[in-house]
Amino acid sequence: MSILLQTIADTNRTLTSLQAPPQESLSIFELALKGGPIMIPIALLSVIGVYIIIERYLAIRKGSKIEENFMNSIRDYISNGNIDAAVALCRNTKNPIAKMIEKGISRIGKPLSDIEKAIENIGNIEVVKLEKGLSLLATVAGAAPMIGFLGTVTGMINAFYNMSMAGDKIELSVLSGGMYEAMVTTVAGLIVGIVALLGYNLLSAMVQKVVFKMETSSLEFLDLLQEPAK
Repeated sequence: MSILLQTIADTNRTLTSLQAPPQESLSIFELALKGGPIMIPIALLSVIGVYIIIERYLAIRKGSKIEENFMNSIRDYISNGNIDAAVALCRNTKNPIAKMIEKGISRIGKPLSDIEKAIENIGNIEVVKLEKGLSLLATVAGAAPMIGFLGTVTGMINAFYNMSMAGDKIELSVLSGGMYEAMVTTVAGLIVGIVALLGYNLLSAMVQKVVFKMETSSLEFLDLLQEPAK
C-alpha cells in the first residue's frame, strides 16, 4: 500500500511539473505599444477616419430628409402666384433640394435654360458639400494598410538585426520585439483600412441617393414651370 501511495504522489508531482505556466494576457493598449512608433500614424489615421465617417453620416442623413409634400406645396404656391410663400418654405427647409428650388424660383420669368443652369450650379455646389471629407477618407483607407506593411518591414529588419547582434546565443526573446512590431502594425493597419473603406462606400451610396432625389426634384420643378404653357 505504501508503494502505491508513493507512486501516486510521484505521478501527481510529475503532472504538476508538466503543467504549462499561466499565460499573461495583454490589453489592447499594451499590444498597441508593441507595434512601436509606426502605430502613431496608424492611430492618427484611425481617429481621422472615424471622425469623418460619423460627421459625414450625420450631415448626409440630415441633408436627405425632406417632407413628402414639399414639392406639392411648392406647386400649389407657384400655381397660385404666391412666390414669397414658396421662397419662405425653401428657406425654412434646410436641405440641398430646397436650396436648388429656391434658386430656381428666384429665376422665374427668365428663359427655361437659364433656370435649369442656375439649378444645376447650385446642385453641383451642394453635392461638393455632401462629399466633403470623402477623398480624405479614401486616402485613409489606402494609406493605413500601407503604413501597416511598412511596420511589418521595419519589424522584420529589427528582428534580423537583433539576431545578428546576438551571435550564437539567439533566444526567442531577442526576436519577439521585432515580430510583435511586424504583426501588430499589419493587423492595425488592415483594421483601420477596412473600416475606412466600408465607411467610404456607405457614405458614397448615401450621397448618390441624395443626388438622385435632387435630380428628380429639379426635373419636377422644371416641368412645373412649363405647365402654364401647355
